[in-house]
Amino acid sequence: MVLIARSDAVLNVLKISESIGSSRHHVAKIMQRLSKAGFVSSNRGPSGGFVLKKLPAEISLLQIYEVIEGPLSVQVCPMDRAECPFGKCILGDLSLRVSGEIKDYLASRTLQDYL
Repeated sequence: MVLIARSDAVLNVLKISESIGSSRHHVAKIMQRLSKAGFVSSNRGPSGGFVLKKLPAEISLLQIYEVIEGPLSVQVCPMDRAECPFGKCILGDLSLRVSGEIKDYLASRTLQDYL
């Protein structure tokens, strides 16, 4: 998304995958999700590719993450258990604090921050 936001030209799956060192298939699946969610529009054909449908300042990193990976939940237990088998969690509230900080960080950053 940062590459698309920075580019003056339309970027296709091949250009994106070469730039980030990832497989074309993987990039195509991610771009399909982002397109379906309304963040990018795609044009087919030899001169086709992707462009942003929203302003970079309107797209948070959390929104992008959640379109690709699903909702980011703040976890109390890293093992996702209601009751700790140790009686008291050896991590204390670390899991809760870290996952909360990650979510807050992603929510507070937009594509605009990386242009």
